[in-house]
Amino acid sequence: MPKFADIRAWEQAEMLMQPVFIRVIDNIRKQLEQSTWQGTYQDTPIWPEGVPEETKARVAQLQAQLATATPEEAEEIEEQLARLPSPQPSYILCLKKGERQITVDLWQLCYQICFRNYSPVLNALDQDLIVEVDTRLIDNMGEVDWLRLDEKAKQLIEQIFVSLSPHRVAADPDDSEPLETNEPESGE
Repeated sequence: MPKFADIRAWEQAEMLMQPVFIRVIDNIRKQLEQSTWQGTYQDTPIWPEGVPEETKARVAQLQAQLATATPEEAEEIEEQLARLPSPQPSYILCLKKGERQITVDLWQLCYQICFRNYSPVLNALDQDLIVEVDTRLIDNMGEVDWLRLDEKAKQLIEQIFVSLSPHRVAADPDDSEPLETNEPESGE
């Protein structure tokens, strides 16, 4: 879980995360439409370290009971759940093509978009690493800059799909020169 320098940074991240998640999912959908890869999503809980398997099973059992409980039973079940540890949600994209399978943690993608120079590896190695919100994604009015957000999400998702296809060449959006091709020019 990212650590913030102050409450303002946390508030900015909170404002950005849902829009970032929406743009990540939309850009993945667009890439999958053009790709030969198949994508599915998994909701995988991440438990705090040291939670015993019996506790995890008890939480799962109570959550299953909650789905069909009467209002009175639901109140009692929710009280029991409140006293037990709860997992953080994790959303995983599973990409499959033939025998190849790749998994991508969607929250890590969102963090890479929301924060400046975020690295999943460095964050995992240094639990005290403080993230810096990418304030370029916030406009002068303090609202989400949807155009910049969409561009950053699109670029990251495109990089992922380009890396899946080793023979595909991506154009640099800042490069004004066209990509070289092996096709003859007209008149040759």
